[in-house]
Amino acid sequence: MRFWSRMLLSLILVCAVALLSAQQKKEPEKLVFNTKFGNVTFLHAKHAERVNGDCKVCHDKLWPQDAKAPLNFKEGMHKPAEAKKISCAFCHVAGGKSFASMGNCNKCHAKPGAKS
Repeated sequence: MRFWSRMLLSLILVCAVALLSAQQKKEPEKLVFNTKFGNVTFLHAKHAERVNGDCKVCHDKLWPQDAKAPLNFKEGMHKPAEAKKISCAFCHVAGGKSFASMGNCNKCHAKPGAKS
């Protein structure tokens, strides 16, 4: 009887660890980047849908797969990124997979209190 109790306890422990690990790796609903030109809200599910859920399109090539990792987005997000087709400019550049950032500031940047 004692053997089965230990086995059951071990199984419960393994399941609990697996559940916690799965919860920690859950993708963020959204990320908000505070910028002087207005906050940028990145909707993760919307972007994942556009690449058919293929995480490797962006992670870890363009962005770290960790919501707490520093993104250094303030250092030349536009012109340098567009020239190298990195970060947001991998898709958001003239001729890219989505709208180009140039001339479309309000599509990403929202001033506090502005209506979307």
